[in-house]
Amino acid sequence: MVLTEQYEVTIVDSDERYICDSTQNLLKGMVQLGRKGIPVGCRGGGCGVCKVQVLSGTYTSKRMSREHVSVEDEAEGRVLACRTWPTSSIELQVVGQLQRAVTR
Repeated sequence: MVLTEQYEVTIVDSDERYICDSTQNLLKGMVQLGRKGIPVGCRGGGCGVCKVQVLSGTYTSKRMSREHVSVEDEAEGRVLACRTWPTSSIELQVVGQLQRAVTR
């Protein structure tokens, strides 16, 4: 039996909030609840569409395409939501397409 924790994720661009299980990546948790704050692409870490900047909170992540997330990006909290699992409540900002749409 896998024990799961639930954490609140806040997308500061849209002030949208959703609950994400520790067993779900940030993108899957958002999509499963019918939210749309983070752009959705390939869902496997290869396209870079769901790139976010984690502003606060802790997480674990799996391998991401270096084409979209450099070592420096990852060290500064810029990750792909489809490859990132929360270990606490998280506040994030979208880096990719949504950010450009919000600032226009």
